[in-house]
Amino acid sequence: MAGIKDVAAEAGLSVATVSRVLNGHPSVSEDARRRVTAAVERLGYRPNAVARSLRTDQTRTLGLVISDVMNPYFTELARSVEEEARALGYSVIIGNADERPDLQDHHVTTLLDRRIDGLLVSPTDGGSPGMLGAARAGTPMVFVDRWIPGVDVPVVRSDGRAAVRDLVAHLHALGRRRLAIIAGPAATTTGRERVDAFREALAAHGLELPDAYIGQGDFQAGSGRRVTEGFLDLPEPPEVVFAADNLMALGALDAIRARGLRVPDDIGLAAFDDIPWFVHTDPPVTAVAQPVRDLGRAAVRALVDRIEGRPGESVTLPARLVVRRSCGEGDAGIESPSPVRRSTP
Repeated sequence: MAGIKDVAAEAGLSVATVSRVLNGHPSVSEDARRRVTAAVERLGYRPNAVARSLRTDQTRTLGLVISDVMNPYFTELARSVEEEARALGYSVIIGNADERPDLQDHHVTTLLDRRIDGLLVSPTDGGSPGMLGAARAGTPMVFVDRWIPGVDVPVVRSDGRAAVRDLVAHLHALGRRRLAIIAGPAATTTGRERVDAFREALAAHGLELPDAYIGQGDFQAGSGRRVTEGFLDLPEPPEVVFAADNLMALGALDAIRARGLRVPDDIGLAAFDDIPWFVHTDPPVTAVAQPVRDLGRAAVRALVDRIEGRPGESVTLPARLVVRRSCGEGDAGIESPSPVRRSTP
């Protein structure tokens, strides 16, 4: 991260002058103030009372900014991150972005001001200004689950394409042909990737994905309800709805039941992101399970590597299909506790 000497060099001023500007001293000229302000913005320098002192130690603290703490996937991820960080001698401060770029920036700024040693982020969009600024300023950082193409930061994520192919092949074998998707936000890499994977998997079986069978969601339950209601109003509703995350799947289930319909007799339901609840719903939900605990551990290790001067490596782990009974599989499809919670290092 940039220091006060870097700001002075960038502004072409002495460290003393920069210090006076940052402390609001009345003796500095307007020109010096403008030059320091511009240098601070270019370098992403973050002044605070502690960071202005001669720093010779680490805080042994990591920041974690997750997209939505109400999403069980991110709750489990945060738990895994905290456990691994503690094992390595670090504490974790968590910020919930609530899928809002502005709130994400607020947490990034606050965490940096608290002198965290490194930052784990699951980006809410294609790159909010504060987060991009932190990355460009050299803050040790790792993206987890989601990422921003073109930003030179290690990424720890799962690859769901093979599992989505398995899901579509499974549905095809059950005789299901009209398959729809509740997509996540197009501004997120996971939102785009899951739609692309679904479309490619359908094409492999000679099936199309009509525009009417693509509903735009936002990884929240309300959008799952809204999109599913639209699907059910179509002259030819889909035979199976695939929700691109667990909260949208729960919203879809609410919409189906509100119409007096039954899963899977009237319409099938599948989800990306397995959660423990899915085995307890009636019927249990067929889902793509990510190795969430392994992802959290790998993300912490990559970040600590960067903090301690080693190259942090990107990690991609495979997701897998968990077949239950929500798509017409019958009793043979059921599986009991969620495989996400059984994953091992």
